[in-house]
Amino acid sequence: MTDLSPRSSINLVEVAAGSDSKIARVSLYSGLAEITRMSTVSLKAGDNRVVISGLSNSLIRESLRVEGRGPCTIHEVSISEIPVSLATTTSPKLTDLLDEKACVEKALKRCRQAISAVDGYHDSLDVEHIQANRIAEFQRGINSVAEELDKKLLALEDRLEMLAKSITDERAALGEVKAENQLRQRVSMSLYVERDCEVELVIVYGVSNATWDATYDIYVKMNTKEKPVRLLYKGAITQNTGEDWQDVALTLETVTPSFGVGIPELQPWTLSIYRPPRERRRSGIKLMSEGFDLQKRKREMADSFTVDEEDALGIPFVGSAAAMPKRILLVSSKGDINATFSVPGLMSIPSDGAAHNVTISELSLEAEMSWVSVPKVSPKAHLTAKIKNDSEYTFLRGVASIYVDGSFISRSDVPAVSPQESFDCPLGIDPTIRITYHPRSKKINRSGFTRKTCSYLFDQRVTVLNTKGSAVSNLKIQEQVPVSEDSSITVNLLNPSLVLPHVNRKGVLQTAEAVKVMEHVRAEWDGMGEADVEPSLVGKEGRFNWICEVPSQGKLNLTLSWEVACPYGTDIMGLDG
Repeated sequence: MTDLSPRSSINLVEVAAGSDSKIARVSLYSGLAEITRMSTVSLKAGDNRVVISGLSNSLIRESLRVEGRGPCTIHEVSISEIPVSLATTTSPKLTDLLDEKACVEKALKRCRQAISAVDGYHDSLDVEHIQANRIAEFQRGINSVAEELDKKLLALEDRLEMLAKSITDERAALGEVKAENQLRQRVSMSLYVERDCEVELVIVYGVSNATWDATYDIYVKMNTKEKPVRLLYKGAITQNTGEDWQDVALTLETVTPSFGVGIPELQPWTLSIYRPPRERRRSGIKLMSEGFDLQKRKREMADSFTVDEEDALGIPFVGSAAAMPKRILLVSSKGDINATFSVPGLMSIPSDGAAHNVTISELSLEAEMSWVSVPKVSPKAHLTAKIKNDSEYTFLRGVASIYVDGSFISRSDVPAVSPQESFDCPLGIDPTIRITYHPRSKKINRSGFTRKTCSYLFDQRVTVLNTKGSAVSNLKIQEQVPVSEDSSITVNLLNPSLVLPHVNRKGVLQTAEAVKVMEHVRAEWDGMGEADVEPSLVGKEGRFNWICEVPSQGKLNLTLSWEVACPYGTDIMGLDG
């Protein structure tokens, strides 16, 4: 920190953000972070100007606010950008290196040509050109020349590599892109104090290029009934702001900040008769006048975006004598559906763009296990856990690694989940439940004398075997019957005897009901009882479910029967689908 004495009566204090101030706190959101930076400065009686330079280029100007502790009054706050001096593109040393590189490249080319010529000359000779007693002497001469050329080639290649490195180093020295080029924002404050004193200044500002993503490790124990799910809630922190967060108090926010959120307004909606526009000739004077007004309007708009040069292209921020003014970050709060996670201790997150993981919480959660199988497509039982978030935390959308009984199963997406809300977590295939989808049987019956009809009777058997050491209480077997798209074709579901929703004689809709098939097995139309399914549309697509409870080492035989009736001779498409 340097204290300068300019010619004017204003005391200038320059603060280097990287060395003379410290980031005390970081609140990290999804897509941006709020930085709290503190510095202690010595002020002299009267007017002072404090300039804090070296702030991140990712600084969001509208978010800046200044606080402080001490007997001073803030009169003005502005933000500006430190100009970048253009890098030197050449130097005498670089010129010499480039010239030498060109000479070495030419010498290297000639050396390779010489080696190629020696090899070609050697291959072109035969016994007719060389006497037998001189073959050994000739071979030694060829080898000597080739060896000398090889050594020269290696030396030139080494020299060329050294020159390339020297050129790279020289160019880096001339136009080096330093980390400070990401730290070119500065905040200027005008302060007034009655006497010489030290004050603590706190600037709070938002930066982009910083975010955190939720990740999860979900551990499921199948032999545990009470809270069988252990969930590790973690955050992957990434920032590339140019500012290293060294030993900061870090909080993670689940709310997503928004700017300018307001209630939308309905615009007037009017009706009128369309009348085609009439062509009208305009005079040249009128056009010139309109053009002049347009240019004037453009200049006025441009002037409205001009910032006072006295503030170094910054944003004016006037204070009051009673207290230091504050400009609040515009963040849309979602009330009780967001959460703030305070990371214990202090953390250091460098500005490297890499993900740094931190564990937010470890939770034990209730879950309801269920198995779903569609044996017509695949005779496998898919295990799913319906996990209830009975914690006080909001789960953000993220990716989870799933472990069942200590074994890694898969990676799956976790949706956004509020407290007391549940979500489905697929746990992979359960090989201990074995399902057999037997071949379908079909019978054809023909009847009638005057109006001949034909009916097809189908039977489909499904066998379920539970080889677990415990009972399976919620196994869903999904099946379907065909749906007729023609009035002359009728489909009747015989077993299970489910009835589609219909309107009774009183005009009241009779909703679908579950049917008990056997002990521990019931059948119901797919979608029955679900809030997002219209009751009158349940079963219209022909899908239904067997809901089964299978004891340990138990076996179930399920039978589906249906009939398709049509006029004799009708060629039905999709009958054996």
